Amino acid sequence: MKAYDLAIVGATGMVGQEIIKILERHRYPLSSIHLFASDRSAGRQVFVNHRQLEVREPTASSFEGIDIALFCAGAEVSRYFTPIAIQSGAVVVDNSAAFRLEPGNPLVVPEVNADDINSHKGVVANPCAITIQLVMAINPLHRVNPIKRVIVSSYQAVSGMGTAAMEELTGQTKLVLAGQSAVPHFYPHQIAFNLLPEIDVFLDSDYTKEEMRIIEETRKVMHLPELAIAATCVQVPVFIGNSMTVNVEFSHPMSPDEAQEILTRAPGVEVRDDPTVSLYPHPWSAVGLDTVLVGRIRRDLSHSNGLIMWVVTDNLRKGSALNAIQIVGEMVKRGKL
Repeated sequence: MKAYDLAIVGATGMVGQEIIKILERHRYPLSSIHLFASDRSAGRQVFVNHRQLEVREPTASSFEGIDIALFCAGAEVSRYFTPIAIQSGAVVVDNSAAFRLEPGNPLVVPEVNADDINSHKGVVANPCAITIQLVMAINPLHRVNPIKRVIVSSYQAVSGMGTAAMEELTGQTKLVLAGQSAVPHFYPHQIAFNLLPEIDVFLDSDYTKEEMRIIEETRKVMHLPELAIAATCVQVPVFIGNSMTVNVEFSHPMSPDEAQEILTRAPGVEVRDDPTVSLYPHPWSAVGLDTVLVGRIRRDLSHSNGLIMWVVTDNLRKGSALNAIQIVGEMVKRGKL
């Protein structure tokens, strides 16, 4: 099997570090790994597979000889360096929002639409974390009983907003527990012991950009451009692990038992559902897992064709790093590098 030269841009961030952990565990066929980050992190030494690698600041010549470039450093960095990487001969898997909705660029969750990789022109986009876990939960059901409408309410961990958000939650929690006032800096309001129904900026529609991402990305990944879907995204004082309530309206009635059976067989999905012993997914139990957890599958008493589910995943793993690496694995398998 051919070995590949891999670059990770944003290697010192939370998603970059998660990518490194997964690469160490799965032992992908890599001949070399090159780590890049901003000038703030350049010069740092990072251990990968028991080897010490130096983190460098990316330049126009950084991608020469690179086969695969994983970008997890934000949209601005991706927009600037992706054309350079492609010109140098690399295939880019981008974790930012830079290319997700651009026509012609595949937006891929391998368990859902892996065939879209075949049409890539140098870049494959990784959906946002909350989209990934949503489509993982509903697509297996849609294949059996076409979905007509989805209403999703998400409860998202601060790690999805980066290190600064995690530091703000930590600092505010200490202050509040000490009986002191917590002044927000990163968020518009206190996040410790609080909920904020605002992730990213508000648009003219009064939806936030994150809510529109879920709507548009879900339609693209599932090839359902007319899917009726509404979303409300809430920032919660949890460090890692995104949760969501999903109300699904099907074309025909589906029982909770049938849905549970389908999801139990679905790749990458784990059903945890026994209310008699309070068995259901929760963020703490999802940390470090590669699977999307589904529980509390029950009838929607307001609609004869409806079900309600509770879905949880580690937003840094399947929601970001693992999905990107799975895309790479599919490209290798399909000869698309």
